[in-house]
Amino acid sequence: MSYRLAEIELSQPLAPVELSTEQNGVGLIVRWQSRLIAFEMIELPAGSVLTVDRLKVLADQRFAGRVLAAKVGEALAERRPTKAAMLRSLSIAICTKDRAQRLSRLLGSLDRVRAEHAFPSVEIVVVDNASVDNATREAVTGFRDVRYVFEPRPGLDFARNAALHAATGDIIAYLDDDVVVDRNWLAGLAKACRDNPRAGGFTGLVLPYRLDTEAQIFFERRGGFGRGFARREFHNARFDNPLHPVGSGILGAGCNMAFDRALLIELGGFDEALDTGAPLPGGGDLDIFYRVLRSGRPMIYEPEYTVYHEHRETISQLRRQYWTWGLGMMAFLVKSYRADSEMRARHRAMVRWWFLDQLKALARAAARRRGQDLRFGIAELWGGIYGLAGEYDRSLARIRSIRERNP
Repeated sequence: MSYRLAEIELSQPLAPVELSTEQNGVGLIVRWQSRLIAFEMIELPAGSVLTVDRLKVLADQRFAGRVLAAKVGEALAERRPTKAAMLRSLSIAICTKDRAQRLSRLLGSLDRVRAEHAFPSVEIVVVDNASVDNATREAVTGFRDVRYVFEPRPGLDFARNAALHAATGDIIAYLDDDVVVDRNWLAGLAKACRDNPRAGGFTGLVLPYRLDTEAQIFFERRGGFGRGFARREFHNARFDNPLHPVGSGILGAGCNMAFDRALLIELGGFDEALDTGAPLPGGGDLDIFYRVLRSGRPMIYEPEYTVYHEHRETISQLRRQYWTWGLGMMAFLVKSYRADSEMRARHRAMVRWWFLDQLKALARAAARRRGQDLRFGIAELWGGIYGLAGEYDRSLARIRSIRERNP
């Protein structure tokens, strides 16, 4: 099973999309005058052609509203006074470990977009998180104006905090090494910063980098990291969600996020007991989103601030990812329950809601005989049980040991 990723520009003449004999679907990335407006997955017979006529029908049926919204947004933007002076300096932080090839791919995509930007200055900081050889350092030397920092303590949030203190920009944008940036990534972040000068943080759209395997297709069909194509603003309270901001996963994904650097330093940076690698590879983004909102600063989801993420290749890798999502969610909730007494009732309610929601999803999958959904759901549920049963405390003990070995 394999899908072709194809991009169409609706403001230009369309061309047919042809599939190879190994491809049985297409992931359609849709733009209007360069702006991303939609993503559609369409199953097709292997080796078939998505004709221009069918693309026009799709555009009329599914994308016309998005095009109209883009046109209205552009018209309103033209009427607003320019506020370019509000932009501040930017640091781009990439935390990586033993993945020099993917790092080079990401740095190459940044090279293609940073030549023209609206920020007063842009720097790139690569934090090598205890790689076992020199491949990461050597990859960095192949690109101009990239700073290399070595963090000997293994754990993503150790690396994120190293980047936080090594950076000099007013805004710090974090990228995972398994993404590449869209050509409008910097412009999208600049737009979000310019329009929302009080924001404490930003997240962006995450689309698939490739859909070559069953696991990658399945993950994207279940929603992937997608949060939609409309800008959203999040505050400390929501009238339509009594559990907000405890369910901070709705804000975006940690592979593509940016913050006011001074605010992060004021908040004490990332919790190094979360995102500790294989034992607990998650929870750090949920925690920092939550703490930014609790500080009273809003967070903005900006769809023009887009990256492409390389999803897990195999079913076993994807099953483990769902397990870690449950694990990280509960570790975050336990930590936040202890640290934020004012919100404890919401944390307890979120735990109840989460487990009930997981059980309902399992029941639906069983009733519809969807074996993969059932297996992934069981993995996430079991991760949540294991996480609730002391994972944050186990992780605290692990990081104490790491700090003792690397004073």
